[in-house]
Amino acid sequence: MTVGKGEAIITAAWQRRGPLAWSLWPLSVVFCGIAAVRRASFKRGWRQSVRMPVPVVVVGNVTVGGAGKTPTVIALIEALRAQGFTPGVVSRGYGSAASRRPAPTVVAAGCDSNDTVPPGFSTVSTRQADPADIGDEPALIVRRTGAPLAVGRDRVAAAQALLTQTPSIDVILCDDGLQHYRLARDVEIVVFDSRLGGNGFLIPAGPLREPLSRARDATVINNAPVSIAPADWPHTYAMTLVPGDAWQVCPPAEKAASRSAPAPTPHRPLASFAGRDAAHTLAAAGIGAPERFFDMLRGLGIAARTLPLPDHHRFDRNPFEDDPAETILVTEKDAVKCGDWHDPRIWAVPVKGMLDPRLIALVVEKVRGRSSA
Repeated sequence: MTVGKGEAIITAAWQRRGPLAWSLWPLSVVFCGIAAVRRASFKRGWRQSVRMPVPVVVVGNVTVGGAGKTPTVIALIEALRAQGFTPGVVSRGYGSAASRRPAPTVVAAGCDSNDTVPPGFSTVSTRQADPADIGDEPALIVRRTGAPLAVGRDRVAAAQALLTQTPSIDVILCDDGLQHYRLARDVEIVVFDSRLGGNGFLIPAGPLREPLSRARDATVINNAPVSIAPADWPHTYAMTLVPGDAWQVCPPAEKAASRSAPAPTPHRPLASFAGRDAAHTLAAAGIGAPERFFDMLRGLGIAARTLPLPDHHRFDRNPFEDDPAETILVTEKDAVKCGDWHDPRIWAVPVKGMLDPRLIALVVEKVRGRSSA
């Protein structure tokens, strides 16, 4: 299933204040009021937030859809490790089996789902982590970083389970969860892409979950335009996504069958895919903003037909079976769900989030400040 026409119309309408957006504006006022009451209930103490014994950094967005949260989390894991921290991650695991369980699931090296664990959560080892079980974004984080991770609809319970299973963790990164106020946080980072806040209206008249004026510690803009933020957005930093060599998701079956031990995953420079007829190459993306992936490939001189898919597309079946393409390029987030098809045409294009050193310094300062308090 590709991205629907209705979804495309709404997405386009959210970028300007046209007739459709204005017709939905009264509903957005209602949504804004509900969100404001919920925020106030925690701010005024009517509802209680739960503070963890270690610092918590929330990376989220105030817009609907993907903006680059997961690359930001991965980059922060690497940056915090370089500063001597041992980070763990909490995620909702959108659409996964774990997100529907009453208790969280912890993914960490050395975990075995058959081990005896404290009541209240289950465990799985990093080598057994399945995107269908824990979600595509958590699976990607585990694959890229090996960081201990907990998935659950209750972020507080997930964070507690994570610390119970891996007590060496001294900072928690929450992938999404900006509006999950029950989990107290020490740092809030809001991520945008080049679309910024669209038309500035809240759902359903616009893409915003909360007003652009919402307080936060830092703003990250992925693929930032020349003027990266309005003047009233303090502590705003650009993030650049740098593509790496593509890796083959499913090596040829005949080669895999002849190996007595796993061989290194084949890699190819992205430049090797440039200069071909677009008819021979397909680019597919099941992310919040598929065009961002397609634009990146075009910028590298790679001509391809494009297949935008819904965010968190399940890939229950191979959507490329009947496609004549000789090469299929996908995002890493999609690649973690395509490994069982034995289709050697599929290559994953990894990206590395390059964060402004000033942002890293800000986060480290706040984390150390909480740790020493």
